[in-house]
Amino acid sequence: MPKLERLSAVVRQVLTSFPCLEADDTPWTPPTRELKHSNLALVTSAGLHLRDDKPFAADVKGGDTSYRVIPSDAKATDILQSHTSIGFDHTAIYRDLNVTFPLDRMRELTARGVVGGLAPNAYSFMGALRDMRRIVEETGPEVAQRLKDEGAEVVFLTPT
Repeated sequence: MPKLERLSAVVRQVLTSFPCLEADDTPWTPPTRELKHSNLALVTSAGLHLRDDKPFAADVKGGDTSYRVIPSDAKATDILQSHTSIGFDHTAIYRDLNVTFPLDRMRELTARGVVGGLAPNAYSFMGALRDMRRIVEETGPEVAQRLKDEGAEVVFLTPT
């Protein structure tokens, strides 16, 4: 039996009609230096934000395409998740933020000399969006410019 046929009609309909963004090219830039000499930044679609920052909105048509800035020296206890999707189990992230946002692991790699340094800020978007246009046209390029201005040479992308 084909895999989609194993799913309920409702789930099949959602999966087959979900808009998929297809890029005309691959947004890739080869590294110019070894990782041990490069500044790294984290970018996630886990819907994370600082405790005193505005949560991601659940009521925006197509999804909240804004982003949040998380300083690279933030403590895990100061970071919350307001991702509104019920399509995944949040338990692992609640137990250990490094599952999706490995800031502690990146600090350890920096201390060991595997990574040259961390950019001053990390950035978080909310995944599971129905409409990616604003990220592609506005907030994504804005974050890319901020990362460049902050000296990030490598970006580590993590999903929810």
